[in-house]
Amino acid sequence: MELCNCIEPPWPADELLMKYQYISDFFIALAYFSIPLELIYFVKKSAVFPYRWVLVQFGAFIVLCGATHLINLWTFTMHTRTVAVVMTTAKILTAVVSCATALMLVHIIPDLLSVKTRELFLKNKAAELDREMGLIRTQEETGRHVRMLTHEIRSTLDRHTILKTTLVELGRTLGLEECALWMPTRTGLELHLSYTLRHQNPVGFTVPIQLPVINQVFNTSRAVKISPNSPVARLRPAGKYMPGEVVAVRVPLLHLSNFQIHDWPELSTKRYALMVLMLPSDSARQWHVHELELVEVVADQVAVALSHAAILEESMRARDLLMEQNVALDLARREAETAVRARNDFLAVMNHEMRTPMHAIIALSSLLQETELTPEQRLMVETILKSSNILATLINDVLDLSRLEDGSLQLEIGTFSLHSLFREALNLIKPVASVKKLYVTLSLSPDLPEYAVGDEKRLMQVVLNVVGNAVKFTKEGGISISAFVAKSESLRDPRAPDFFPIPSDNHFYLRVEVKDTGSGVNPQDTPKLFMKFVQSQPLTAKNSSGSGLGLAICKRFVNLMEGHIRIESEGLGRGSTAIFIVKLGIPGRSNESKLAFIHKGPGNQVKPNFSGLKVVVADDNSVGRMATRGLLVHLGCDVLPVASGDECIRVVTHEHKVVFLDVTMPGTDSFEVAVRIHEKFAKRPDRPIIVALTGNTDRTTKENCLRVGMAGVVLKPVSVDKMRSVLSDLLEHGYLVESQ
Repeated sequence: MELCNCIEPPWPADELLMKYQYISDFFIALAYFSIPLELIYFVKKSAVFPYRWVLVQFGAFIVLCGATHLINLWTFTMHTRTVAVVMTTAKILTAVVSCATALMLVHIIPDLLSVKTRELFLKNKAAELDREMGLIRTQEETGRHVRMLTHEIRSTLDRHTILKTTLVELGRTLGLEECALWMPTRTGLELHLSYTLRHQNPVGFTVPIQLPVINQVFNTSRAVKISPNSPVARLRPAGKYMPGEVVAVRVPLLHLSNFQIHDWPELSTKRYALMVLMLPSDSARQWHVHELELVEVVADQVAVALSHAAILEESMRARDLLMEQNVALDLARREAETAVRARNDFLAVMNHEMRTPMHAIIALSSLLQETELTPEQRLMVETILKSSNILATLINDVLDLSRLEDGSLQLEIGTFSLHSLFREALNLIKPVASVKKLYVTLSLSPDLPEYAVGDEKRLMQVVLNVVGNAVKFTKEGGISISAFVAKSESLRDPRAPDFFPIPSDNHFYLRVEVKDTGSGVNPQDTPKLFMKFVQSQPLTAKNSSGSGLGLAICKRFVNLMEGHIRIESEGLGRGSTAIFIVKLGIPGRSNESKLAFIHKGPGNQVKPNFSGLKVVVADDNSVGRMATRGLLVHLGCDVLPVASGDECIRVVTHEHKVVFLDVTMPGTDSFEVAVRIHEKFAKRPDRPIIVALTGNTDRTTKENCLRVGMAGVVLKPVSVDKMRSVLSDLLEHGYLVESQ
């Protein structure tokens, strides 16, 4: 029996079915390959997925499945129509489902990742917050230590205490085994070990400052870890142990430019000290960031504290030096004041002691001159008088110069006749010039005020000194005097840089020029003429007399009157011109205190008669008393001499018209004597006129005399003419017009 084949013969290939299968396999393979890629992306982005190995296996399975379908693209065989239809349907369904799954994963994975990302974000934020809280706690701890250290460091301004406290507190806070401070030497070429915590190394050990490890630390403001074997880190004796980690930090020192601390160098560039800190040996401990930050902050605080200490030390040293200087200056001032007082006391005593015998010489010589004398005797007497007057002038010059130099001399401001002053000076100079057969001319400008406010006596002294100097050094020819108001444009003189005239409606500047035809002066020598004890005569006039004080005093008087003086000359034998400018007030406008102005006319040339005038002379010096009595008797007065103030009070009566009272009688208060004499006579007409007779030129003496009611002051020595003038003023005005 023949076997029959029950399997239906394969159908002819259907091209459409083959195409569908081919496309389906391609999409299945594509979907299978994309799904593992999406899963890999998911696993990579999701760091919290716990079963990664399962996904790896699943991905491998899908890849293999996709690979089989990809291989099917090249292994198509003929099947029956039924099988082909079934396979085509299955592949189409598989392709649809695979593609749908792949597309769905594309949309689902971001959602899954977002959920996981939020969880991861929260976890990361929590971890970050934990780290920040730890950092904040560390910073707070560091800040607490810094505040504590800063408080300890700044609790004193002694630099040794600051540095020692820093090492102790750092060692306690950081648990250090050793801590040391290296300071620069005076030369700045080395660092020497100045302070240590445990004193394991001897202080004073030095290292060169140019070591690489030192340069490394000095070039940064951060704490630097250095080798335990470096020279600056060898803070313990050698031994078998494992040294701990070592850090070093620079400590800026104050930039010193104007002072130097006792044992610190003067710094002209930036300098640093070196702080070295060592952790305990044989331990695994390491430096933490917050510990390094603490070290850096403390180093800065130490620098600030050291700068304050340096400034304090220098200020204290400057204060001590200033106190020493003040003590020395105070001592020098007291010594100078003592010297000035001693000089003034000496001059006052010498003034009185010299004027007293001078008074006797001039008084008796002038009396002798009034008698009948032979020509030879008269020449002798005149020589005595002339020499005495020169000596009296020298005494006045020395006293004036002394008072000018110590500032005690003050101008006596009052209203006076300017024209009369120049005419009086001319009358005084003419007799002297006529002896040498010299002419003297006076030219007063029409715009020169008749009256002025100033010190008439000192201005007269300057005029007489300058004109007298011209007469002295002129042998032939003459002297011309001109006075006028200086114009504002001619006041400033480059040769007088210290003269600063200020024009005003209340003042004017008087310019006086004295021109002579005398011996002249070398132009280079003119500045020397106003120096003390320098005479103005040239070589041709060596025999001329003079003390060399006249022009020096004139210059000081002119300076007091806010002016300047100079001498011009074209050379020896060509004469000279003395020019001075002084500031004077205008009566009624100036602010100077004005004394009573009394016009002094030329006076009556007829000698007054004082016959019968009763006068009391009180002087403890018998010679001075005899000389004064002789002058008054010669003038016709009835004189009662007494030797003390008490005797003067007792003997004076209302018949006595004038009392000459020596104000320097020892053991007697002459001012009290004057007061008691006034009290003795209640009625003013019965009171005698009291006049002070003294050798003291002190202004205070004159003020005290006027204060107790005296009519004036007569300065010794006194000649016959001077006494005659004094009595005339007293009888005419009841007081002296000016001090005689």
